[in-house]
Amino acid sequence: MKNDRRVDLESLKALAHPLRVQIIDALAAYGPHTASGLADRLGESSGATSYHLRQLEKHDFVREVEGKGTGRERWWERTPGGFTIGHEHLNESPAARSASRLVMREWVNRREVTVRDFVDRGHTEVSSEWMDASVLGTSNIPLTVTQLAELSAAIMQVVDDFADKYRGQDVPGARPTQVQFASFPLIDGVESAASDDPKAQS
Repeated sequence: MKNDRRVDLESLKALAHPLRVQIIDALAAYGPHTASGLADRLGESSGATSYHLRQLEKHDFVREVEGKGTGRERWWERTPGGFTIGHEHLNESPAARSASRLVMREWVNRREVTVRDFVDRGHTEVSSEWMDASVLGTSNIPLTVTQLAELSAAIMQVVDDFADKYRGQDVPGARPTQVQFASFPLIDGVESAASDDPKAQS
């Protein structure tokens, strides 16, 4: 995504805790919270969320909301802008691989939870208009690595444009909405043999 901050190894290690990933995810999805508000949402103690918020703040994943709250009740938000965890961390050391996998697995778990929650409760919790506007879709396409990169970039550009246009809006009818997108090679698939046709390599 554009303007993403690339997470360095020390910040990655600081992020490598399930509750810290959940905190960032909750702030991104639902907006600013206090430590006690996050504790209620995530089923944790306010002492735990307060501690992990301070650790996340040290690495610029979250920040205090200016002009809101008091010394005893601080409000927190996700630091603006996205961030990317590069695959190069998988090759740095066993500790780096462990941290990267923990963060990515927790993110995948959080995505699965939100999808399952929608499937289980959507038909009773939201209107038919919201259900009709929602899509859970899958497409299977044989692609080259260049084509996959092109597809991923094109879709994320659309998402980025919508995010830039509507992020932070507070208008009647708006509610937290999550867009999930994943594009990846199937690990048990087999790459086609090389071709002499240059067009087949694009």
